[in-house]
Amino acid sequence: MRDNLRGIVLMVAAMAGFAIEDMFVKWAAADLPTGQILLALAAGGAPVFILLARRQGKRIWSAEALTAPVLWRNAGEVAGTLGFITALALAPLSLVAAIFQAMPLAVTFGAAVFLGETVGWRRWTAICVGFLGVLVIIRPGLSGFDPASLWALLAVAGLGVRDLATRRVAPAITSMQLSAWGFLSLIPLAGAMLAATGGPVAMTGAHFGYLAGALGFGIASYWAITAAMRRGEVSVTTPFRYSRLVFALIIGVTVFGERPDLWTLTGAALIIGSGLYTFARERARARRALASAPAAG
Repeated sequence: MRDNLRGIVLMVAAMAGFAIEDMFVKWAAADLPTGQILLALAAGGAPVFILLARRQGKRIWSAEALTAPVLWRNAGEVAGTLGFITALALAPLSLVAAIFQAMPLAVTFGAAVFLGETVGWRRWTAICVGFLGVLVIIRPGLSGFDPASLWALLAVAGLGVRDLATRRVAPAITSMQLSAWGFLSLIPLAGAMLAATGGPVAMTGAHFGYLAGALGFGIASYWAITAAMRRGEVSVTTPFRYSRLVFALIIGVTVFGERPDLWTLTGAALIIGSGLYTFARERARARRALASAPAAG
């Protein structure tokens, strides 16, 4: 029980940190092009995870980096990060955060379709309800439709591919190696985007502060979420990922003066409700599988 409580605290702290990271990125995106932000985050984050991987005795430049699951993971990382940062630059934080909560459902969907995992009709129903929540938020074809919200959908799809590919990565490859490769994979895209948009913009002290804040909170939150998954039971700590939306709403309203409408809040409730139900069903299935397993010896 104590480990689960610590895991929950760490998970909530990680979600608060990620929401603050998003705030810094949104501040920076008001003046800096997306390519420049991507390049700064990649150049700042990659060395940290390279050093951590080296401390574990792992190599960064190895043939393992060119295996299919790793390459697919990096491709998903690139597409998802591009979509998420662009969405933060163009759309309200509360809207982006609400859509982003559909990612666990997208991963469950992808695991069933592409990895052959068994998903019963109840979880399929929950997935459909969650995706309906996304449509309620986006409102395609209606007056409240914001085209910038489609970048958040790209983030969900890309990072969903990243998480699915991670499940097929060889166990000998560590999280630190994967994170380092993910950050490094952003650099070519960032460079190409900067070349296409006319190069970087001169940065002020405030810009450096925003990017440093984003990196600091992002790396600290990554550590916290990793520690949370190791401390507590996954089925207990994972639902608290949705606390990120609460923090994003608070920041959106108090810092950026956003006013989420009823459609956004209703859609978010559908997504979170269906996600929590999916987690509950997965936990029940795991318990039944454990109970039916033959006793050792």
